[in-house]
Order: sequence, then C-alpha cells, then structure tokens
Amino acid sequence: MARRGKIIIDRELCKGCYLCIRACPVKILEKDRSLNSQGLYPPVVASPEKCIACGNCYQVCPDVCIEIYELEGAEA
Repeated sequence: MARRGKIIIDRELCKGCYLCIRACPVKILEKDRSLNSQGLYPPVVASPEKCIACGNCYQVCPDVCIEIYELEGAEA
C-alpha cells in the first residue's frame, strides 16, 4: 500500500503565492474558485485521495498555512 496523507490549508492565512501547487509531485492542489476574506484565491485540495504525504507543500509555504497528516495504516 502506498503512503497516504491528508492536507489542511488555512484559507485565511494564505496569500495565494501558489508555491504549494507547483511543489506537489502528484498535482492534487489547485486554485480555489472562491475568495478568502483578503480577496485572494487560496489553493484547495482537488484530489485528496491521491495525497502521498510527501510534505513538499508544507515545506515551501512561506506563511505556514498548510498542515499535513499521514493517515494510519499507510505504509512508508
């Protein structure tokens, strides 16, 4: 079984730089269609079932608005 993860993005902290979208190797993040309170389009997890918990999005986020959790039962 492949490694699986869950991503949580704080929409209000995000400034919309999209570094996380570019850093994702499995391309599960995309620009949201709804604005946050700052008038920006934060990223959204479009395909959560494909997340491999690699941590790339977390590492490149300058605003620390991404959390990643490895799901139990998934192999490393």
